[in-house]
Amino acid sequence: MRRPVLAVLVVLALGGAWIAYSELWSHGGARPVAWHAVPGGLGAAELSKPVFRRFRTRHELTAYLARVLPGHAPELPPIDFGHAEALLAAVGARSSTGYSVKIESVSEQRSRIVVRVREMTPSLGDRVVAKVTYPYVLATIPQSPKHVHFIWLGRP
Repeated sequence: MRRPVLAVLVVLALGGAWIAYSELWSHGGARPVAWHAVPGGLGAAELSKPVFRRFRTRHELTAYLARVLPGHAPELPPIDFGHAEALLAAVGARSSTGYSVKIESVSEQRSRIVVRVREMTPSLGDRVVAKVTYPYVLATIPQSPKHVHFIWLGRP
């Protein structure tokens, strides 16, 4: 009778230790990361589905765009992939020019890079044009071996 109880207690202790490690230690120690929006981005790229991706090389970004925009892949802006990597966040098709995507913050934790992204939506009084748009943001951060985790903050 004591062995099953002991086994359950050991499993619970290990589970608690793992939760403490992953949530308190590995996701702690956050510090801001310098990021830069890429001027002009990808032009009028029509990214029709939501995208939250990191690209470490020019080839990786080019191949992705060729796959999702066959025959319409835009010319890439100058990004120094020797020192930086690209982050792309897109929300898909929207009904007017009043929508946009912005990066609220980028921070480095002990085990990952966290990118907080928000979609900005028009208010009733905003002057917008009713047409299909594809809001996105393309930014760069310094190269890092850490996993990049996007957090979608939703609409304001």
